[in-house]
Amino acid sequence: MALFRALSHRPFALLWGGQTVSRLSDSLYLIALAWWILEETGSAAAMGTVLIFSTVPELLFLLVGGVAVDRFSRVHLMLASDLLRSAVVGIVAVLAASDLLVLWHLFVASALFGVVRAFFYPAYMAVIPDVLPSAVLPSANALRSISLQLAGIVGPAIGGFVVAQGGTAMAFGLDALSFVVSAACVAGVARLPALRTPAPSGAGALHELREGFRTVLAAPWLWITITIAGVSNLTLAGPLEAALPLLVREELGAGVRVYALLNSLSAAGAIVAAVWLGRVGRLRRRGPLTYGAWLVLAVMAVALGLPITIVGAAVAMFVLGAAETTLGLVWTNTLQELVPGERLGRVASIDALGSYALLPVGFGLAGITADRFGPAPVFVVGGALGAAIIALGLLHPAVRDLD
Repeated sequence: MALFRALSHRPFALLWGGQTVSRLSDSLYLIALAWWILEETGSAAAMGTVLIFSTVPELLFLLVGGVAVDRFSRVHLMLASDLLRSAVVGIVAVLAASDLLVLWHLFVASALFGVVRAFFYPAYMAVIPDVLPSAVLPSANALRSISLQLAGIVGPAIGGFVVAQGGTAMAFGLDALSFVVSAACVAGVARLPALRTPAPSGAGALHELREGFRTVLAAPWLWITITIAGVSNLTLAGPLEAALPLLVREELGAGVRVYALLNSLSAAGAIVAAVWLGRVGRLRRRGPLTYGAWLVLAVMAVALGLPITIVGAAVAMFVLGAAETTLGLVWTNTLQELVPGERLGRVASIDALGSYALLPVGFGLAGITADRFGPAPVFVVGGALGAAIIALGLLHPAVRDLD
């Protein structure tokens, strides 16, 4: 099947296998983290603060990570990232098992995770075109998304059961082990002679960084989308990440299992979208497709804030997951195909920095506002503002004509 053609390339198959295991355990970790914070503090603002501690270090180091990815071995950077994350979450697991875990430990762990992600994300984004021909990039990116979303379906369900029956320590410990498995797979890729690594550059790091910014500014479809992503994430990601657990408890009158179910249904919608996109040989009309999916995502955020039942929330999360994955996969394929490979690490890091720069503000604002006024208005207002901002991007011909 066309969807699975990227797995015939051994380097990608190893990377994909390791990341699938790691992502499954990450889903357990996120459920355990969200529910531990809610039970210990009862506050959406506390969850928002943990997300801020994770996001700010990532943003501060993203540009450094992008330059490193284009100068050094991408798989070695990924290997070091996996090993460090295993150590960090392993310590969290030990503290939780010993009843010594307190909120500031999670602040520190989240900050370390953020730093590591600043190197891992652009490395993983850029290494895929290094190990695959361009014709199978849609398959590879779809498979990456499917593994992430399958983990999102199975992981929250397992995570809800583990947390309810065995506590958070076991979920944290399984996540630490998963990073060891991922590191072993990355190590296997590093030994393959077919792997292409970035060519040595005689230019300084600042010169290379400026080159990355020039690449972005020379393409209106790039800088416009990055700018809109930065502003819209302020209004969309904050409610979905910081206020959703509180929405489940206060508006839907439910517990951790329903929270896990909603995450699983979002992942199910994402898989449907990924399977569809993975079977496409070449994506067409990428500008309208990207922004159309983006608008649907914002509308579903509004729907979550309306007085709907658990069934209605489930449908909204399913559609939201499909829209978010369509947006992400089309955008990833566009970057990998249209940005020169030797600059892809830097452009990917600039894209992430611009897109996520306001996330800490969004997390904090959503958490504080949800605590004060309730979570429902946060979703309605945030989704409506996000939709208006996204629609502005379609006014530029460079976005509408992107094919």
